Amino acid sequence: MSTIEEIRKIRLAKLKAIESTGILAYPGKTKRTHSCEDALENFDKLSTELKEIVLTGRIISQRQHGGLVFCDIEDVSGKIQILLKKDGIGESSFQFFIDNFDIGDFIEARGILFLTKKGEKTLETADYNMLTKSLLPLPEKWHGLQNIEERYRKRYLDLIFNPEVKKKFEVRSNIIKEIRYFLEYKGFLEVETPILQPIYGGASAKPFKTHLNVMDMDLYLRISPELYLKRLLVGGFEKIYEIGRCFRNEGVDKAHNPDFSMLELYWAYADYKDLMKFIEEMIPCLVKKFFGGYKIKYEDKELDFKPPFPRVEFGEIFKKYTGIDLDEINLEELKNRAKKMDVKPIGGKSEIADEIYKKYCRQKICQPTFIIHYPVSAFPLAKALDDNPRKSASFQLLAAGMELVKAFSELNNPIVQEERFREQEKIFKAGFEDAQRMDKDFIEALEYGMPSAAGLGMGVDRLVVLLTNSHSLREIILFPAMKMKKV
Repeated sequence: MSTIEEIRKIRLAKLKAIESTGILAYPGKTKRTHSCEDALENFDKLSTELKEIVLTGRIISQRQHGGLVFCDIEDVSGKIQILLKKDGIGESSFQFFIDNFDIGDFIEARGILFLTKKGEKTLETADYNMLTKSLLPLPEKWHGLQNIEERYRKRYLDLIFNPEVKKKFEVRSNIIKEIRYFLEYKGFLEVETPILQPIYGGASAKPFKTHLNVMDMDLYLRISPELYLKRLLVGGFEKIYEIGRCFRNEGVDKAHNPDFSMLELYWAYADYKDLMKFIEEMIPCLVKKFFGGYKIKYEDKELDFKPPFPRVEFGEIFKKYTGIDLDEINLEELKNRAKKMDVKPIGGKSEIADEIYKKYCRQKICQPTFIIHYPVSAFPLAKALDDNPRKSASFQLLAAGMELVKAFSELNNPIVQEERFREQEKIFKAGFEDAQRMDKDFIEALEYGMPSAAGLGMGVDRLVVLLTNSHSLREIILFPAMKMKKV
């Protein structure tokens, strides 16, 4: 069996042979008149009228029978069979195809549709052109778990061989499109904020750092657009959103990727309860759009997105699965309990509680559920409840053990916000690297006055994972983060 490098040398020789005749192996223009799907759907009309059409696509199979060559070609719409006959296109043209065209090449074929004796809709080719000469052979086998890492590294091959993968990404695109339709219907304006930021903020996460040479300043890839979007509330916008990439220098697992898609929206004069009702309308609307009902299958579970969703206090769910009463336990006792539970006791009380919650509580929540009223120190940018300053006006939506949405009533008191930032700086210096940093420019913006508002962040990738019944983010991110292979 020939090695890939040997095959590449053979194909390079074919490329040279093509170019030596003056034919372009990579022409800049084609004259396609129909997609493969168009040709098949309009077959009766086109074949009856004997109308010449031009199809283009990648050759995915090739079979020679004497003076006949049958090929399957594929474009984004589907595949169709084409036929080249020696006595139809001439001996030299027929031989040129045999000598120089391979599976994987892109071809332009002009001809008339007809039905073969076996009843297959086929284009009888009168003329053809090379569109792209492929130099590497397509893998013969591209299925199964043994190729899972290679599929992610070479997503282009995954898309060629696995139509269900391509379909999944089409669904992803349509989900994002429907989210935009819904938000625009509700009067939200899409905006864009900086990805490169002088101070990272809006979430508790480690950033990626870079340097802008022309200004000789360090910058960070955003971990969240939140603080810039809230500056726009100060500026007079009332209903805004952004769907874009965020970047966090953290671990990789089924629910995390270093770069990911986030929806963030901010709504002036609304509170967290308004956002719960909003989410109970938006996500069920999406589910019903794609599934015709509120129930979906995810792995071995059936999830029911029919609103309303249950509302459970964070303290209650925490106590249920850990036996710890957060209202009663002090920091030192919580640290000791964390050590026994194999959780690093880094940060303040809420940071430690959050790590325990992630390990022992979150995965237990299967059906769509609002976890409400997190400790106020857990969300430094959130308002406290008017009747209980120890708890925040907040919620997270969980489903299948995954956090889909985080939301709260936004803190708009600049004095309290500055105090929160100072507390975060203390725990950062104490070793909690995920702490939020002091942003004096944001504090100044708040001092000009920000209206009361509610905001949310939704992990678009995680929602797509659920709605496509995928195992991990890697399956629905076209090019997930992968460790480089050693050469």
